[in-house]
Amino acid sequence: METAISDVGRRARKRIAARLLPFVFLMYVVCFVDRVNVSFANLRMSADLGFSDRVYGLGVGIFFVGYVLFEIPGAIIVERWSARKWLARIMITWGLLTILTGFVQSARQFYAARFLVGVAEASFFPGIIVYLTHWFRISDRAKAIASFYIGVPTATVIGSLVAGWVLGIQWLGLSGWRWLFILEGIPPIVLGIIALFYLTDRPQQARWLPDDERCWIVAELEAETGAKKRIRNYTIWQAFRDRRVMLLILVWFLALCGAQGSIFWIPTFIKRLSGLPNSKVSYLLALPGLAAIGGMLLNSWHTDKTGERRWHAAIPLACAGVAYLLLPGTGHQFPFAMALFIVGGGFLYSCYPTLWSMPTLVLSESAAAASFALINSVGQLGGLVGPYAVGYLNDRTGSMMAAFVFIGMCFLLAASVVPLIHIRNPATVAARDVSERDWLPVPRSS
Repeated sequence: METAISDVGRRARKRIAARLLPFVFLMYVVCFVDRVNVSFANLRMSADLGFSDRVYGLGVGIFFVGYVLFEIPGAIIVERWSARKWLARIMITWGLLTILTGFVQSARQFYAARFLVGVAEASFFPGIIVYLTHWFRISDRAKAIASFYIGVPTATVIGSLVAGWVLGIQWLGLSGWRWLFILEGIPPIVLGIIALFYLTDRPQQARWLPDDERCWIVAELEAETGAKKRIRNYTIWQAFRDRRVMLLILVWFLALCGAQGSIFWIPTFIKRLSGLPNSKVSYLLALPGLAAIGGMLLNSWHTDKTGERRWHAAIPLACAGVAYLLLPGTGHQFPFAMALFIVGGGFLYSCYPTLWSMPTLVLSESAAAASFALINSVGQLGGLVGPYAVGYLNDRTGSMMAAFVFIGMCFLLAASVVPLIHIRNPATVAARDVSERDWLPVPRSS
């Protein structure tokens, strides 16, 4: 919680947010559209190529093998070299590989394409988290992360609307699902080129900030870094062994087992439960995305306002778990099932900005960059386990009910771990380091 901020501080915060957050939001929208377009493509792709649910689930999961391998080195490059250049490289290469995915003909080619897209996209997410710590104070960080993270549900909304149109086309002898990959591979290439000229690595280099505003944000961030180091100055290896980092890895792994199992299968779930045509299924998928945007913005605003973190993450995860565990009881009544998908999506996404603000309270510099990448990379193995487990359960049981129970239990287990993470907020330490003050004593962050 904060007192009134100086005029310089207010101007700096608004100018930085207006300059950076819309662009990183757009970057993540494009990123996630390209990551999950395979779920929309699968409304036709598996039938055209003769893939079983298990083949599709494995192909989706292989993305995360490539993603994990290069996550930590990439995040350290963002911290020590240049976020602007590295993020541009990521977007351009994954755009090109997404286009190539539109030409796969076999399961092996599908696996290879997904693996290479994962390699290309590796470190994009932790790189953005690192980048935001270069520009936003702790008391603004969950809101900043939420402004970036709402790109995920927004991508679901946009992706569903685009897919509803593209899947119905047949140009140059190519099916609509192939055009989905081809057309959606172009925007990241364009954005990657723009990022080279638009983004600024650190406040010290920001010519678009007036001198007094630049000095204010630099002083604020330096005071916070100094406060973290006085609590404990971590090396990379010390950060990796920290109990809180290990618990965050476990939470993120469990959450993503459920989340990725849901995200990459939800078009198929809805189609099988409703029997609706592909275009209408795609449009319905916009509804959980809209609920997620509202939940994410509200929860991140409240967690920054109160300074409390743990329960702002645990309660939404638990609610998402309950929503999925209730799905088998709907008796294939699609309106009730759709309502639970919407509620589950809204609660699930609302926990993400809070979770990712927690390690930024503890770590800084290279230890922070490497740890963000470690948490995300090990957690993203849930992206391999979740989709494959859902495909396996579907094939083995001939029903989606076991998959719903699996997803719900993953969320509940993740929620049960979050309260064990105790993090001290360094804001009160930072208050002693800044001569012209904006910090109030912040309630102990959970």
